[in-house]
This record gives sequence, C-alpha cells and structure tokens, in this order.
Amino acid sequence: MIRSVSLPALAILIGASALAAQGLDPGRLLGPPTDAWPTYNGDYTGRRYSPLDEIHGGNVGSLTLAWAFRQNTRGPAPGAGTIKATPLYVDGVLYYAAPDHAWAVDARTGREIWHFAWETSGGIHIGNRGVGMLGDTVYFETPDCFLVALDARTGDLRWTQRIADVRQEYFCTPPPMVIGDNLITGVGGDSLDVPGYLQSRDLETGELRWNFNTTPRGDEPGAETWPNAESMEHGGGMTWLPGTYDPELNLYYFGTGNPNPVYAGHSREGDNLYTCTIIAINPDTGEMAWYFQVSPHDTHDWDNVETPVLIDGVFEGEERRMLAQAARNGYFVLLDRVTGEHLLTTPFIETLNWSSGVDEAGRPRPNPDKEPQPDGTLVSPAEPGATNWYAPSFNPDTGLFYVHATESWAIDYVTDTGDNPQGFAGMAQQLYARHLLQAVDYQTGNIVWSHRYSGSGGTRSGLLTTAGGLLFAGDPTRNLIAFEPATGDVLWHVPLHAPVSNGPITYEMDGRQYVVVGAGDMLYAFTLPD
Repeated sequence: MIRSVSLPALAILIGASALAAQGLDPGRLLGPPTDAWPTYNGDYTGRRYSPLDEIHGGNVGSLTLAWAFRQNTRGPAPGAGTIKATPLYVDGVLYYAAPDHAWAVDARTGREIWHFAWETSGGIHIGNRGVGMLGDTVYFETPDCFLVALDARTGDLRWTQRIADVRQEYFCTPPPMVIGDNLITGVGGDSLDVPGYLQSRDLETGELRWNFNTTPRGDEPGAETWPNAESMEHGGGMTWLPGTYDPELNLYYFGTGNPNPVYAGHSREGDNLYTCTIIAINPDTGEMAWYFQVSPHDTHDWDNVETPVLIDGVFEGEERRMLAQAARNGYFVLLDRVTGEHLLTTPFIETLNWSSGVDEAGRPRPNPDKEPQPDGTLVSPAEPGATNWYAPSFNPDTGLFYVHATESWAIDYVTDTGDNPQGFAGMAQQLYARHLLQAVDYQTGNIVWSHRYSGSGGTRSGLLTTAGGLLFAGDPTRNLIAFEPATGDVLWHVPLHAPVSNGPITYEMDGRQYVVVGAGDMLYAFTLPD
C-alpha cells in the first residue's frame, strides 16, 4: 500500500485538515443533505434531492466554474480512471475513490489534500462507486475485494480486511454503507458462478458481524425455487450497489444481481430466489423482513441492484411509506416498504418485449419465446438494461421520479446447451439504443415528460434534484444540463471534457451553494459568481 500527499499552499492544507479533523457525526447521516453530502445518495432515502435553493431556475444561467480537479493517476484497465464515484462532502473536504485509489480534495480550491494508492493483487477494474465515512475514518472497497479504512485527515492506512476471494473472480465496487455501528459491504462477480452475499463489518476493526446469503442454503425458504443445492450455491445474486435505509423501521433495502449461469436458464429451472430481488433486512442482525422479486428466472443479465428510493406520500388516497425502483428490466415498481406489499408495476420504456405481462403478485412474467436461443432471440431492452447503476432522483416538490432510461434491442444467444453450463454460457449482441430522461409519476407509473438525447454514446449519469426547481443530469455528448423538473425544459448547460460519469451532488459551504460533478477523470465544481 502506498500513500502520497500533495503539497499545496501550507495555509490551504492546514485549513482543510482542521476541518476534516472534526469528522462526520453520525447524526448528520440522518438529516437532509445541506451542509454535508455524507453518504452515497446524500441521505438514507436514495432520493438525491437537496433542500438547497440558492441556485434556482432564475439564476442557474449564471453558474460559473469554481475549480476543476484532475486525478493524478491512470487506471490499469479501461474505465479504471473514470470517476463513477459519488464524492462525499464533509466540512470543506470532498472524499472519493476510483479503483485502487482514494482522494481527499479541498472543496474550496479543488486542490488535492491527500491521495492513497492500493497495491492490487488483481480483480476487475470496472469502476468504484465511492467511499463511506464516519468520524475521522474513510472506508472503501478495492477491485481485489479488500475493505480499506483510512484516516480522513491524512490518508494514512488504519486497517484492511478481505471481504471476498479475487481468485474466484469476485470483484468489489460499492461504497460501504454506515448504519449505526454497522458497515455494510457488498460484492460483485458472475464469471465463475459464485454465490452473492451482503455483510456487516465492525466499524473499528472490519471484523465480520453477520453474513446474508442472497441465495438459499439447504432447505431454507426459497430453496424450492432452485432445482438443487448445487445450483443455489453457485447461483449469483451479487450486491454491487448500496441500498437505502429507514431508521424508524430499522430496515435496510437493497437489490440483488442476476442468477448464474447468466444466459443458460435451462439448468436452473424456477424463479431462482433471491436473485434480481429487492430485499428488506434488519441491519443489526441481517434477518430478512420481506422480499419482492422483480425479475423471476432472469436470463438476460439484468442485475436488479438499482437504487430502491424511499417515498413518503399518498397512493390511491392512503398515506403510505413506499419504495420505488426503476429496474434494469424496464419496469417501474412501487412497494409498501413496511410490509413489502406490491402496489404498482408498469413499464417505463415503450420497446420492452421480454415479458408477457405482470402476474397476480405484481411480478413481470418472462415470455418463454424471449429466452436466449442458439440461433438468437430479439430482446428489448438489451443487456445494459433500460437503466443501470446510475442513480435516479425523486423530487417531493413535483412528485416525480426521474431516471435515465435506454430503449434498446439486442440478439441474445445461449452458447452452452449442455446439462451443466457455467459462467455466462451465452452472449448478447446489441443492435440499437436511444437514450432518454424519463419523469415518472410514482402514483401511476405514467411518463409525465420525456427528454430524448441526441448522440449515440451511452449515458451513464446519475441525477440530482433540488428545492431550487432544478434537475441536474449529464447527456451522451459531454454536457452537464439543468432541467426544469416539472416540464423537462432545458434551463442551462455546459460542455465538459467527457460525459458526466457519476451522480452530481450539491452542498452549502461558506454561505454558498456548489454543484460538483465527475466527468471522465475530472471533478468540476460550479457556483454562482460573487
């Protein structure tokens, strides 16, 4: 492990270090994101909504660049140098990670405070979604599946714990999630048909507190949805994005990945619980409270890890605590988050063709004619999904759920028709894609407005809404855009050197509101002029 510290002006370094020394009080994780952005989605709800309104529709056209920060390292693999992480902002400092690296950046100037580099033993360097933090400790996961704890003031290494075996082709990308005295970690990987799991780790040592397997063992509930024990134990269900949390119910909500083998479903007949499922668990014990499977018997690589957004509002005339998800399979799902009761399931893209409708429990029914075949099957959406890991946003002022969506087509093939297929056992050839920003009425699932982007590049931007009547997003042609969230009108845009590659954040510092976004290997900070 290597740590390097940059040497900006002494006054800047001392000032930033003094702020960082205050650390992150756990109470700030429970409040709305104003003078801090202390966790991946800003707060536990997953809404990515800020009550800040200094920047608003009337003055957003005056936004100006405050600073830009470029990473001082290049990744060893494609995508490794791209900022997919959402930075945390705490007391004048931004903290974020990329594969094998973590940084602290002065939020006033964009100057590097410290940089930590991990000596990797391998792993897939597809990306890193960020860090977790509590007190004066920063936590992140490495591609070779170590949990790393750093001193937030200096970047010095405090401890490490291995959370998965890279030799089994696990790889780790999610930001750890701090809930009480639990540090929630997840894993990724499906090349070698390994089982998925979620874990709680001790905040002080990283030692294991509990482990939740995302596929059953033995005769546990859900085992009847698999043909045998071997298929369960190699069944996938990875946990590679953070979830959300209701502190009053003390329930943590998260999604799980696809079953294995990926495209060859004939060797794992059944629904394959708890893959492609939204799960509610007690974060102190790891015990499951309820589940809802969004893609039964998935054969298209549609991980259902997308953010489960917590909404408090009215549904069919009744006040409810709800959970909404725009799933990779193209369906918008609304549940009662207290009980898991299904409320609504409806497509949010028009091209969806893999499903023959919704069953009596609200779950999409796979269409047998759209299973991958040796000579190919035309499927929509394509393997990247109708959406993916990039974060949605919910604005309580408009009542709309916003998601970056893709209407796409692919030919899905199964390449191993034997009795014991392994790994992907197939492939998908994408044919066409068009990218959209969808505004969904959570009460009906109807699309209130839709913005179609130009350009053929992929859009991988998360979203941010604010009380200033703004929706921030990145488009495929390298622009950061501010939309009017009720209508979809474009209010402002600025070209960057690369497409926006993470989710924008906003915070108040020294009485001013900032918007920070990652694009490629750079962070950009915008604010209003003096």
